[in-house]
Amino acid sequence: MKQLTLRMHVLTFTAIMLLLLPAAAQQTGLRISEQTTANSFPLLASGRSAKILTDTADARVVQIAAKAFCNDIALLTGIEPDMQHEPTGKYTVIAGTIGHNKWIDALVASKRLNVTAIQGKWECFTITTIQQPFPGTAQALIIAGSDRRGTAFGIFHLSRMLGVSPWVWWADATPQKKKQLYVSGSYVSKEPSVKYRGIFINDEDWGLFPWAKRTMDTDVQNIGPKTYAKVFELLLRLKANYIWPAMHDSTKAFYYYKQNPKVADDYAIAIGGSHCEPMLRNNVCEWEQTFEEEYNKKPGEWRYDINKDEIYKYWDDRIKEAVNYESVVTIGMRGVHDGGMPGPKDPDEKVKLLENIITDQRGILQTNFKRPAEMLPQIFVPYKEVLSLYRRGMKLPDDITIIWPDENFGYIRQLSTPAEQQRSGGSGVYYHLSYLGGPHDYTWLASTAPSLIAYEMTKAYQFGAKRLWVVNVGDIKPAELETQFFLDLAWDINAWTPEKAQEYVLHWVTQHFGKTLAPEMAAIKNEYYRLAQEAKPEFMRMLTFVPAARAVRLAAYTKLYQRTAALKKQIPVNQLNAFFELIEYPVKGASLINQKIIYAQMSHEFPLHAKEFSFKSKQAYDEIKRLTHHYNTGIENGKWNGIISDMPRNLAVFGMPVVAAPEVLEGSVNKSVVYDRRYLDRTVDSFGVQTGQASLLSIPATAFKNKNEIATEKIISINGLGTGGKSISRYPFTGASFKKDEYGKAPYVEYELSVNPGEYELVLKCLPTHAIHKGRNLGMAISINDAAIQFVDIDNPQEDKRWKTDILRGYSESTLPLHITNKGITKVRIYLLDTGLALSKVDVRNN
Repeated sequence: MKQLTLRMHVLTFTAIMLLLLPAAAQQTGLRISEQTTANSFPLLASGRSAKILTDTADARVVQIAAKAFCNDIALLTGIEPDMQHEPTGKYTVIAGTIGHNKWIDALVASKRLNVTAIQGKWECFTITTIQQPFPGTAQALIIAGSDRRGTAFGIFHLSRMLGVSPWVWWADATPQKKKQLYVSGSYVSKEPSVKYRGIFINDEDWGLFPWAKRTMDTDVQNIGPKTYAKVFELLLRLKANYIWPAMHDSTKAFYYYKQNPKVADDYAIAIGGSHCEPMLRNNVCEWEQTFEEEYNKKPGEWRYDINKDEIYKYWDDRIKEAVNYESVVTIGMRGVHDGGMPGPKDPDEKVKLLENIITDQRGILQTNFKRPAEMLPQIFVPYKEVLSLYRRGMKLPDDITIIWPDENFGYIRQLSTPAEQQRSGGSGVYYHLSYLGGPHDYTWLASTAPSLIAYEMTKAYQFGAKRLWVVNVGDIKPAELETQFFLDLAWDINAWTPEKAQEYVLHWVTQHFGKTLAPEMAAIKNEYYRLAQEAKPEFMRMLTFVPAARAVRLAAYTKLYQRTAALKKQIPVNQLNAFFELIEYPVKGASLINQKIIYAQMSHEFPLHAKEFSFKSKQAYDEIKRLTHHYNTGIENGKWNGIISDMPRNLAVFGMPVVAAPEVLEGSVNKSVVYDRRYLDRTVDSFGVQTGQASLLSIPATAFKNKNEIATEKIISINGLGTGGKSISRYPFTGASFKKDEYGKAPYVEYELSVNPGEYELVLKCLPTHAIHKGRNLGMAISINDAAIQFVDIDNPQEDKRWKTDILRGYSESTLPLHITNKGITKVRIYLLDTGLALSKVDVRNN
């Protein structure tokens, strides 16, 4: 951080503000203060605010962002600046796009404003001050964008620096009041690391949909333009530019309400569609529900090989409508919803059909946009069964961007091979923070740690996934921190490396709640992530913890609840709503669902305490209900009515478990509920997997005695990643993959075990990742006391019971025989043959 030449009473505030900024911003001279300094711009001084000047010829999004900025200043100071289209004030903020704002263009032409660093670039901006830019104006603060989004991002970037959170509306994150505001210095942004960065609103039936229906788009009783306007402003504040709109059958298609795409264009948000929504068509709504309304007839079969004409027209009509808006079009075909593409049974014939479909779709795009198809942004998502078709050698035009999906639980299935990295269309990633599906949903809370997001997305970026990132955020709430981290990383991939990612939590809570309480708040949140890695809250009926591990887990969650409750007493009144939404509800919710299930189990195992434990289980259940009721009705006069359900799909894990003393139950608690089977007919209540088995010795992988690195890379320790909360991995991810006969060239770590002679098992616990691409593995070579090398590979490309087990418990493992004949130290050397392998623990168990 630069040494600031400010008076001492200004230094502390400025230092705090700089702490909250990404590294790139700290390297510049743009500074915020409540006291004037030499040449600083008085945004607000002596009760008077600078004017905000825009050009009416500029894009609508610039006017929207400028108005939002005025509202932000009002929140900070109680004084709302005036917006104007002609300069009249002594001090003026000029916000505009190069080539679309006459005052900025005039300053550029007169060489008063240098924009060479951003001109012609994607979504860049500069912020600087200029003395006496025009007659009658003493000083101007310039926010100049290379394009319409660059300008909007620059405006909201300044808002963030002033202390306004992107979640100011969406999480009631009230900024701290300021009496005066001065801006000095300058800032020039870089192009974003990832070109298209966005979210997918999904599984919205139990949150965003009922909330929008009740509080936002009450006229259409659905998710409509008023809701999307709030979503799009949030995206701009997060420097995002892309969306897959909500698409479940409760929600009308995005294009059904004709105002929706117009609002998207106003906010400069590019519209796309999910992996099962080709050509901007929401088939669940528009093929199954409203086709007859649009075409005055019922649709035929959703099979392109036998109903081509009807489907072709259906796609063509949408693209005709979309030509006036910015889009990234998903191509290909799947089932009407999230199912396999109907067609021939022979997979090779299916490949040919899919190739023909893509050719026709590109013809539609080219005809309507009147541009070559290769000049139009398109994506292909090899999700689920489509990946198997792609792997059979499907021919995909070189300019189409491949979007590699994770396997729905945060671990990316595969990335581009060296040959695929040469494709002009490049690649991207579809990632999940929420998911409905097997082995079990996790649509209630968001518990994917920033360290895991950074590990997987940095790996993806290093293998060429730079064109488009989209993340499934469910209902948006309560995934605020995780969503922002994903998008901050997409904006600047170097800001939060895997080694630094856990520190983001402290950075984020400091931004929202100040530095005094931030360390404890961050510690609570990181413990929440650590416990969820070993079983997400929604997975608690799928796993059975052995008694000792269960007791440890119960104690940890009880302590976490108590720490959260104690911290809440220190939160200022004006921050209580934000604290509840961002920290208290998810942390207490996770703690309580664990208490509910664990105490119910204990009520059966300890007859003498059956009533006590049954009652504690019931208390936890009731407390979740109370917290959810407060979320929906007790904040800002019911602002979030319907946004949170503690029983999405009525899954058994959310209900009251069977207890040994049912007399403690009252009312409807003991009544069974019916699963919502619209999207997944078969619901698994339990999986029969035991976890938490005790080890004689358990060593964090980061506690190695020695390591041997190789040239051009290193072995890094990553806090917050994997079981136990620490892992090691080779870095960068682009390092060589070593074959078995090359193991001696690979980097290694060594551990020392102190175990009595006997027969044991050596257990290596790893993050359940996947091999990066074909030709790579997730291999290790193990030498015990210099004995013969043993090889293991933890990669598992099959969605079998082993994979389900690994997903639910949060780690994969390989077990080797460990034969110790002599007392003393046993040396274990582990060669890391592949990148993308994260080793978390080295355990010794009885054989």
